[in-house]
Amino acid sequence: MSDIAKTPQPPYYAVIFTSERTEGDHGYAETADEMVELASIQPGFLGVESAREGVGITVSYWDSLEAIQNWKQNERHLIAQRKGMSEWYLRYKTRVCRVERDYGFEAESKN
Repeated sequence: MSDIAKTPQPPYYAVIFTSERTEGDHGYAETADEMVELASIQPGFLGVESAREGVGITVSYWDSLEAIQNWKQNERHLIAQRKGMSEWYLRYKTRVCRVERDYGFEAESKN
């Protein structure tokens, strides 16, 4: 996933998931894609950005703490969380933040 999420004006919330993987895929890529698809249809979901080179960082954006909690308790997500702890991750850290301000830059297309 390489797009920058198009988020609304703050405030909103960000869940930052930083991880270090075990060796091998063991179904990880397929489940990660499934989790993004599933999260994207959850009420309150605003977008996601992800990168992995050694350490993986996925940031998902939500409109409320309640939406984050509901996603955390989603049955399919709970299964993936358990598999993450038993097979996919050496370690991970989750941080939940309130976004108070954002800004950016986008170059104009030179067509």
